[in-house]
Amino acid sequence: MAITEDRVRTFDSTSPATGEVVGTFPVDGPEEVAAAVARAREAAAGWAGLGFDGRRRALLAYKALLVRRTDELVALVHRENGKPDADALIEVLMIVEHLDWAARNAARVLGRRRARGNLVLANHAASVEYQPLGVVGVIGPWNYPVFTPLGSIAYALAAGNAVVFKPSELTPAVGCLLADTFAEAVPAHPVLQVVTGDGATGHALCLAGVDKVALTGSPATGRQVMAACAERLTPVVLELGGKDAMIVDADADLDAAADQAVWGGMANAGQTCLAVERVYVVDPVYDRFLAKLVERAARIRPGGGPGADFGPITLPRQLEIIQRHLDDAFARGARALVGGPDAVRPPYVDPVVLVDVPPDALVMREETFGPVLPVTRARDADHAVALANANPYGLGAAVFAGRRALRIARALRSGMTSVNSVLTFAGMPSLPLGGVGESGFGRIHGPDGLREFARSKAITRQRFPLPFPMQSFDRPGYVLPAVKRAMKLRHGRAPRR
Repeated sequence: MAITEDRVRTFDSTSPATGEVVGTFPVDGPEEVAAAVARAREAAAGWAGLGFDGRRRALLAYKALLVRRTDELVALVHRENGKPDADALIEVLMIVEHLDWAARNAARVLGRRRARGNLVLANHAASVEYQPLGVVGVIGPWNYPVFTPLGSIAYALAAGNAVVFKPSELTPAVGCLLADTFAEAVPAHPVLQVVTGDGATGHALCLAGVDKVALTGSPATGRQVMAACAERLTPVVLELGGKDAMIVDADADLDAAADQAVWGGMANAGQTCLAVERVYVVDPVYDRFLAKLVERAARIRPGGGPGADFGPITLPRQLEIIQRHLDDAFARGARALVGGPDAVRPPYVDPVVLVDVPPDALVMREETFGPVLPVTRARDADHAVALANANPYGLGAAVFAGRRALRIARALRSGMTSVNSVLTFAGMPSLPLGGVGESGFGRIHGPDGLREFARSKAITRQRFPLPFPMQSFDRPGYVLPAVKRAMKLRHGRAPRR
């Protein structure tokens, strides 16, 4: 990001493939961020006042306009992020489904509901409702500049909040287009504000008095955001990095497993938090799976043209990390069956398939974020699960298996697991998405994602007074002994075997 010093500080967003300038944007500081939060705060009350039905209509109008702008949005993602048009289109397809689901299901998930009472408070009715937080700050990533931030924005808006969105400094044009499209579709409610800049702008957003911050980023960035938000006790939801494992069992469809491993590990040049970054294959099918994987991976080509399977590495310093991981693996005795030590050709990285990689190699422990796929032999499925769970990350996972598939999926330490596919949980709007351990906490998407951006409010209402009030200093002396006897009759019996 090149910053120009002027009366207003600006920076250029450039194409990672060609270096062309896509756009010039302001570096918003604390004053500009505070002003954006103030505008969002002012608009939030009117937005919340629309109710679920009014917000549903507004969000569906936004969805429809995004669909009509698909070609423009796809072209911009290709220019600014570098990914092929097909990958950009998949982003749009997925987020359209999420927008639709959030808009149509918010009332069912967050609407007021009655809660069951108990014998002691039989004269009271109880209910729970979910109220908007107010203003939510969303800090988005560059690798999926449409799907990922809107996965928080859509659910926060559906829950009745206003949003201040800071897109990545590598993809600000995409972020601004998303906000401009919302302003056009919903002109009466300026509840989606955008600020641009680097990490300092994100830090300012954390300190600007928002009611929650949703971040997608690295564990290091997550810790920084948590520390900044701690100053104001601002809650956070963190979707951080991954080192997702794929397990191939003896009765798996090996052709499907090999095909999905290549796509899951190398689509978007491997620049996916949920990318397959480790493959564990049980011994009886290891050689056959590996042959199929190598044949498919050898056909994949990076590039900037329409025939490329994936594009450039968007973040220049990521090239150094990928090269460091490869150098470390080869120094520890790993072998490349596809690609090799010279796979990094800035701004592109050729597909790499590694074997004989020791478990303490960087490429097995840290997020590579490139089209590099290490494959490890496991004795059996239990051994594969143990190897997969030894990593501190815990975002997604994949299992290719037959009769033991669900048992393996449940045993994996991850927020999501797909069976006989990869990454499908991300495209399922009714499912929560989020990680454990180094992969963060909190959930976006689905009912959990709607509740993540709301506060629960419990209400009790006395329907009629009791003749023997317990909550009074004037209660008769016989009340507590009677209640004690009733408690023993109701709760004092041991459960039957």
